[in-house]
Amino acid sequence: MTAKVETKAKDVPAEAAGTFAMPRLDQQLCFALYSASGLMTKVYRPLLEPLGLTYPQYLVMLALWERAPSTIGALGEALGLDSATLTPLLKRMEAGGLITRRRDAADERRVLVEPTAKGQAMRAHIKDVSAGLACAMPLEAEELKSLHRTLTGFVAKLRNAASTS
Repeated sequence: MTAKVETKAKDVPAEAAGTFAMPRLDQQLCFALYSASGLMTKVYRPLLEPLGLTYPQYLVMLALWERAPSTIGALGEALGLDSATLTPLLKRMEAGGLITRRRDAADERRVLVEPTAKGQAMRAHIKDVSAGLACAMPLEAEELKSLHRTLTGFVAKLRNAASTS
């Protein structure tokens, strides 16, 4: 027969008992960021479907419209993606006629990526995506700007901390 042991642990704060309380999901910054990221992707989906783009493909196109040709390394750095994640994405985009990949004549080890004519033509429709996104945002313009400043500063500090550790 096993004796049932009752404790008063519920009555004592975890810190006072020498342990730490289990973190709550709704109190985790990482979960708030993860949830926000997933919801943003969900908002973008119907805006990008008419263009035949996924959200990651949209980000690649934005980066390439800013600076092309771009090396895979520079593109990965701009997007925060490693080449193992980026390469299959680029292969699908190339198969879809959105980008080309070619070896750099000056350095055969480097692969240059740039939009095709079809990829460049999509740029004209990005205003529609931006307008649709603005309508879907539950924050005022100043709140969005403030949130953007906070998040970009946060990301920069995290990247810096990760690179020095």
